[in-house]
Amino acid sequence: MNQFPCLIRTSTLAGAARYALGEPLVDSYLAFVAGRSRPNTLRAVAHDLKTFFNVIDKDAVEVVAADIFAFVADQRGDGSVVRISDGESGLSARTIARRLSSISGFYAYLVARGDTPVTSNPVPRGLSTRRRGGRRREVPLVRVPLTLPKILSPGDVTALLSALRTHRDRAMVYAMVLGGLRRCEVLGLTLGDVQVPERSLFIAEGKGGHQRVIPISNTFFSSVGDYLHHERPKDTGTDRVFVTLKGANRGKPMTADGVDKILQAARARANLDRATCHQLRHTCLTRLREAGMELEAVQAQAGHVSIESTRIYLHLSDDWLADEYRRAAERIDADAAAELVAMQAINR
Repeated sequence: MNQFPCLIRTSTLAGAARYALGEPLVDSYLAFVAGRSRPNTLRAVAHDLKTFFNVIDKDAVEVVAADIFAFVADQRGDGSVVRISDGESGLSARTIARRLSSISGFYAYLVARGDTPVTSNPVPRGLSTRRRGGRRREVPLVRVPLTLPKILSPGDVTALLSALRTHRDRAMVYAMVLGGLRRCEVLGLTLGDVQVPERSLFIAEGKGGHQRVIPISNTFFSSVGDYLHHERPKDTGTDRVFVTLKGANRGKPMTADGVDKILQAARARANLDRATCHQLRHTCLTRLREAGMELEAVQAQAGHVSIESTRIYLHLSDDWLADEYRRAAERIDADAAAELVAMQAINR
């Protein structure tokens, strides 16, 4: 019986995760991805390909564009169950688009190899449509809506911080809500990355392997100092800043699942509906922009390679937009009134 796809997770001698699905071409691609991407990217690609070949039960080299369309339809669901948030069924458009990107990357790899029957990528770049005037343009297979990021109010942040039980947990949250760090960047911090005299953090493991140095509030340093002096085990064998404090993994680096469980428990104690790591990061970057920080500076703080990522990532509060609108409307009204007075003077 064919067991493909069966996701198998192993580790290298250095502790890095590796994935295989039991099909030589797919496994060779995952090995290729492992050598050039971050661990989270590798895990996502492995799960995306597993999902695809679970739905499309065909040999990898036999997949055609029609199978891609069938996969998209499957992921969108049958409409019997819809999400309250957006009224859509199935997976979100963003998740489906990411899975299509993983599938397209796999077939681009097979085409580039040149030693497989695959000579073209079966994942269409888009659908060609004709506009008025005879011009053609391509529309994406899945339209990903531009949604506003969800942020926390100052009261929500205070409630969350009050619900945390250790200096370590508060320091991790401060790193995200005051410095805009990603969860993986918080977990990747080493003792040498905490630059106390400069009141800054060196991010050695940013997204895409990019490094940066960012400033961060004294509040973070006070909290991380309390954690290092009073909570961090003295016999810890790692230079990672944030480690497990109790249990069998005491002294070992914190994991992403561990951080998520801490926030989940704190949200429950604080009666908050939301307060994820990414929402804390969103909150930080939004507040910095509202306070007048230039967009390019927000880009540097966030670690975005492209300024376009910052434009999509960042939104401004309704209050800020309303104030800007009122100021602009007042200037328009003043200009219109001045023009009317000038016209009346001329007519006299």
